[in-house]
Amino acid sequence: MELLAPAGNFEKLDYAWEYGADAAYIGLKNFSLRAKADNFSGEEYKNISLLKEEYKKRGLTKKLYCAINISFHNEDLKNLLSEVQYFKQYPFDAFIVQDLGAARILKENFPDIPLHLSTQANCINYEAVKAYRDLGFSRVVLGREASLEDVREIKQRVPEMELECFVHGAMCISYSGRCLISAYLTDRSANAGSCTHSCRWNYKMYSEKPKEEFFVEESERKGELFPVEEGENYTALFSSKDLCMIDYLDKMKEAGADSLKIEGRMKSIYYTALTTRAYRKKIDFLNGKISADEASPFVEELYNTAHREFTTGFYFSSAEANKTTAGESKSPYMLAGKIGKKLSENEYEFISMNKIDSGIPLEYVGPDICSIVDTGYTLFKPDTKEKMDWVCHGHPCIIKTDKPIAEKFLVRCRENLVTN
Repeated sequence: MELLAPAGNFEKLDYAWEYGADAAYIGLKNFSLRAKADNFSGEEYKNISLLKEEYKKRGLTKKLYCAINISFHNEDLKNLLSEVQYFKQYPFDAFIVQDLGAARILKENFPDIPLHLSTQANCINYEAVKAYRDLGFSRVVLGREASLEDVREIKQRVPEMELECFVHGAMCISYSGRCLISAYLTDRSANAGSCTHSCRWNYKMYSEKPKEEFFVEESERKGELFPVEEGENYTALFSSKDLCMIDYLDKMKEAGADSLKIEGRMKSIYYTALTTRAYRKKIDFLNGKISADEASPFVEELYNTAHREFTTGFYFSSAEANKTTAGESKSPYMLAGKIGKKLSENEYEFISMNKIDSGIPLEYVGPDICSIVDTGYTLFKPDTKEKMDWVCHGHPCIIKTDKPIAEKFLVRCRENLVTN
């Protein structure tokens, strides 16, 4: 099974590949459903091409998919046509698209690049998969509403089609992400990549009889009451839990999933790295490359990233998927920085990303290193070699340590140990 990770910018792409993704998906300016992500533009295609070549020299083939998955209006199609020559400079391995008009344009201009059907197309049955196959798609990103049994039957009936399934990350409360709440409240359309995540906002209910319990009843389900629980005087009516299928990847494999997809192009490099790494290790365990004991610590690290309450979504029961959550668990860690180039024995560039005080315990995490605690490091200025008592985001810094670290390791610390 392929592991597909999100990449909202070049740095996240680098970390997604470094921490175990077989492929990553990105968006370009104007045509992606994550308009608020940094996305890619300008001459970044040059850096991506060089990065792919670096991995190739290491014997690793990394794939790059481009999400062009907004709902296209006529003007959007004109803009797409005007950008075709620019797209050709990127080393894309597939396009992820929902609009058939856009798909036709891409197929005409990039006949050798496969088309992947976006989850926004809401494809969840085998006849629809056959139809998209006949239209030239080689892969379908199934809607999150598909059950595990749906995945299995689709693969049995259309074995030649690749099936991509979401396994981790945020879920939209609306059907396959086709949400109108954001557009209604803020005039920013989720279907054009400008979702304001209105479903995550807190809403307050009013009653002429306060202090009584509140329930929601759907018009066609008389007597089936859903309690509405308030927190801090407001409630999250539409905020879905986060999907997490890491304990069931064996079942995903048995059902015929070809690619396992992680959501989160707008998440941090810390989230991208640790989540990708956890799924990489679990897949490696399923493939017999490492033991369960070796994979377990990396899987547990998922709980050290910020996330909402986890759910298995619609894979086993729609009742489980229908539950909402009123908050998000905060990571116990703060990302202190990144390890840059090795300068000399035990000395590395330290790219600080938050304020930290010298002397507090730091932890290093790497692609194959779960966590190393360090209390004996030294921070100093690169020009004067003067020791630093603290460092802030953007300060040039060198870290000296005897721990076995390397470039692209992340450095974290317990947030409650940092002074303001």
